[in-house]
Amino acid sequence: MIRRFACLNVALVAGALIFGIAAKAHADGWPRQITDSKGTHTLERAPTRIVSTSVTLTGSLLAIDAPVVASGATSPGNRVADSQGFLRQWGAIAQERHVQRLWIGEPVAEAVAAQMPDLILISATGGDSALALYDQLSAIAPTIVVNYDDKSWQQLLTQLGEMTGHEQQAAARIASFNAQLDRARQSMKVPSAPVSALVYNPAARNANLWTPDSAQGQLLREAGFTLATPPAALHASQSMGKRHDIIQLGGENLAAGLNGEYLLLFAGDEKDAQAIYSNPLLAHLPAVKNKRVYPLGTETFRLDYYSASQALARLTALFK
Repeated sequence: MIRRFACLNVALVAGALIFGIAAKAHADGWPRQITDSKGTHTLERAPTRIVSTSVTLTGSLLAIDAPVVASGATSPGNRVADSQGFLRQWGAIAQERHVQRLWIGEPVAEAVAAQMPDLILISATGGDSALALYDQLSAIAPTIVVNYDDKSWQQLLTQLGEMTGHEQQAAARIASFNAQLDRARQSMKVPSAPVSALVYNPAARNANLWTPDSAQGQLLREAGFTLATPPAALHASQSMGKRHDIIQLGGENLAAGLNGEYLLLFAGDEKDAQAIYSNPLLAHLPAVKNKRVYPLGTETFRLDYYSASQALARLTALFK
C-alpha cells in the first residue's frame, strides 16, 4: 500500500534534494519518500499502475518503461498529436503498450478512478495540468505534483525514475542521448551568433519564446548554441501561470522578442517558416531578411527522450 503524509515536519525528509523533489529509500529501494509542493508521500513499493494526467509527462514515463496504464491527451489529429490525442513522438509506443486515453479537454476524476491506479502524476503548470483536481485525485491514490517547466528533459527523466524505481532505465536513456549529442557536436558547425527558439502560431501571429530554463533552451545550449537575450521588458509578459519556460509574445512584442540572428522553430515545419517569412511585421528581422528560419519538426512541441533525439537529429542535418 502507498500512504500519503502531509509535510508537517521537514526533518522526516532525508537525503539530497533531487530537482525539486527530495527522496529517501531503504537499502532495497523501498519504501521511499517523495516530497513535492503538496507534502511528503511514502511509497511502500514500486508502482504497477501509473496514471499520468499530463500528456507532457507521459512520454518520459514511457521512455523509462514505467507502467503507465492511462494518460491525459490533447486535441487529436493536429500537428503535434495523433488520432488518440497522444504526442506524435511516442503515440505508437503508447498504442503498443495499451495506454488508455483518459480524456480530451477538461480532466475528470472519475476517469482516473476507473483505472485503479496506485500512483497518479500531475503537472504543476501548463495546459495539461490537473492541479485543480488534486484533492479528488489524492483520495483515489497517492498523487505527486511534478514541475517540468524549470528543468531539462534529462532532469525530469531522472526525477520520474526516482519515483517509479526505474532509475537504471532513466540513466540508460540519458547515456544514449549523450552519445548522440557527442556525435552531433563533432559534425555540426554551430553559428556563433545568438538564436531565438520559439513556437509560432501563424493564425494568431503570436509566439511562445523558450527561455534558458526551458527544456528546449537547455537542449540548444548543450548542443553549443547561444540563446539571444530578449529585451528585459518582455519578461513582464511571461505568463501561463508561474511557468519559467516561456515568454509569450504578441503584437508589438513579437518582433522585439525575436532578436536572434537565427530563429529555431519548435513544433514547426516548413509551412510555419514560410508564415514567418510572409509576416510583414517581421520582415525587418535579421533572421527573416537572411532566410535563417529553421523548423525542427512538429514532434518537438514537448521535449522528452524521443522528441529531444529527433530535434537533435534535425539540428545536426541543418547545421552540418
